[in-house]
Amino acid sequence: MQDTGGKDRVTAPATASETEGKATQLVVEIEKVFTGKREVVELAVVTLLAGGHLLLEDVPGVGKTTLARTLARALDCRFGRIQFTSDMLPSDVIGTNIFHPASGQFQFRPGPVFANVVLADEINRTSPRTQSALLEAMNERQVSVDGETRRLDDPFFVIATQNPKELHGTYPLPESQLDRFLLSLSIGYPDPAVESQVILGLNDEEQMHLVRPMLDRDGLARIRQQVRSVHARPELGAYIQKILAGSRETDRFELGASPRAGIQLLKASRAAAHLRGRNFVTPDDIRWVAPFVLSHRLVVKNAGHLAGGRAAAFARVEEMLESIQVP
Repeated sequence: MQDTGGKDRVTAPATASETEGKATQLVVEIEKVFTGKREVVELAVVTLLAGGHLLLEDVPGVGKTTLARTLARALDCRFGRIQFTSDMLPSDVIGTNIFHPASGQFQFRPGPVFANVVLADEINRTSPRTQSALLEAMNERQVSVDGETRRLDDPFFVIATQNPKELHGTYPLPESQLDRFLLSLSIGYPDPAVESQVILGLNDEEQMHLVRPMLDRDGLARIRQQVRSVHARPELGAYIQKILAGSRETDRFELGASPRAGIQLLKASRAAAHLRGRNFVTPDDIRWVAPFVLSHRLVVKNAGHLAGGRAAAFARVEEMLESIQVP
């Protein structure tokens, strides 16, 4: 893969005719393979359009890898998968310089992070040092190897997974690293009819060829540009601030949401509005994405992070939203 040399892609201004309906078409294409979970697909697309990263917390075998691969195919982008283990090193993720005796020079060998859609499978199974290597790349969109900085490809979208029920041999992500993810969600088990199709092999890998590329890199960059211009009234900023303040009440959470969480909530709300065909944010957009944006950033009293902790945070955010007046 070629190093971009730190140069940013220049994108022409987006127009409504170029981007109209593209996000919805992307959802439809993904559902050709990943069926029965419309909201999960929509939230994954919201995360992508907002320029964030997604954390999937669920048991094995519910389609996390399928979702990531199908999304990459619908974007016509390179897909990379990292299966994290306890013995992995940062160089296994970001790459390393290899010495070639014939030329007497070092040559950079890129790691699997040099892709457009990266599945970081079981991220909590690797050491904090290796976790940090990936999370730094997520935040900075670049990696540093032997003092040389290399830009990651654009787009760069990480879908990380972890099993919330398994604690043995894991390294739970601390709050500062969880904050790198825009949304977190659970896929859950499929409906009985969909599960029957999966068992019969009617929705397996052979369906992947039916997925058509809906967006290329430039097209996605244009949509993201339009998402950033989605209008949010000043009253909605005050509404988000009240949500953050409510999360800091000590009777609900040990750790509340930071101002950066509010910024991320508005970014996700703008993407949600665009997906729903509007160029302005409504309170309903905020209420929809708020539990998914905030739950992994909050610590519920006596619940912790894993198992029931995240579910409890999600439920309390929904309860809190009911108590805040909508502008």
